[in-house]
Amino acid sequence: MSAGLERIRQVMADYLVSRGIAAVTAWPMSPRQAREEPVVVVSVRGCRAGPASFQNYLGERYDEASGRWEERYGKKAELTFGLDIYAPENGDGGMLQEAFDALAGVLVLGGPEGMELREFSCGQTVRDAESRRLKRPVEAVCTLWLCAVADAGGAFVDFELRGVMKK
Repeated sequence: MSAGLERIRQVMADYLVSRGIAAVTAWPMSPRQAREEPVVVVSVRGCRAGPASFQNYLGERYDEASGRWEERYGKKAELTFGLDIYAPENGDGGMLQEAFDALAGVLVLGGPEGMELREFSCGQTVRDAESRRLKRPVEAVCTLWLCAVADAGGAFVDFELRGVMKK
């Protein structure tokens, strides 16, 4: 059983790529290609989850595929994403600044479906000796719902990421 977090880095990376931002997930399964342009490396730095309702019960939903009602449980979660930007070391940081401006422009307009951007911050550009690239640490804090489905016997059968409720 999972909490649905194993895909969350990819969801954010895919969202950024769909908006024209070069992005990859941290700790990929395959070797990374060398890049000459800046790239955002997506990681999850923190997760805080709390109860959303009495015993996390969110109600029932009819599943048309199975033809039965499912009980839904969930927690409201706050995820802190690392969106660190790396750029070639041989530049003056101008490309990195342009990449940050583009990233900020995308995030200010919102985040992936189901995520509400709460905070966005960045640190100072440094030279990362390990990667031999320029690095600007960036963090985005998003609020979302982690939901689980229980079968008729009460066992959890699936976890998924759900959106925040519209006000």
